[in-house]
Amino acid sequence: MTQVFFYHGASDKIAAACALLGGAYAKKKPMLVFAPEKEVADSVDRSLWTQSALGFIPHCRADSPLAAETPILIADNLEQLPQDERLMNLSQVIPPGFSRFQSLIEVVGRDEADRECPRAVKFYKDRGYEVRYFDLSER
Repeated sequence: MTQVFFYHGASDKIAAACALLGGAYAKKKPMLVFAPEKEVADSVDRSLWTQSALGFIPHCRADSPLAAETPILIADNLEQLPQDERLMNLSQVIPPGFSRFQSLIEVVGRDEADRECPRAVKFYKDRGYEVRYFDLSER
């Protein structure tokens, strides 16, 4: 069953997501980032490119010819993807087909749109998924 992790209280959701992506990359763990909203996908892409030179995180869009050999992928849909280990959700919806992934990481900021989070938690819990929480507001 998919493990669900909620990283909540992030003052900067994109920065928090990129820090988590950096940690996954350092541990050689592939990650698929679900960001169907173009501005969110562009922000993640830009943030990953502007990390320090020594901290570059290889990434590309899921539809890139390099996707099969790139550890961090940014996707606007979840059809025909090269990995099903870890999914990071940066959208405002429950990712379609999330249950095929071993882990689902929800990154939740402090803005009003992200305050819808309790409904998502309820969605997962009502379906029997164990949800683990990590508070980012203290960082």
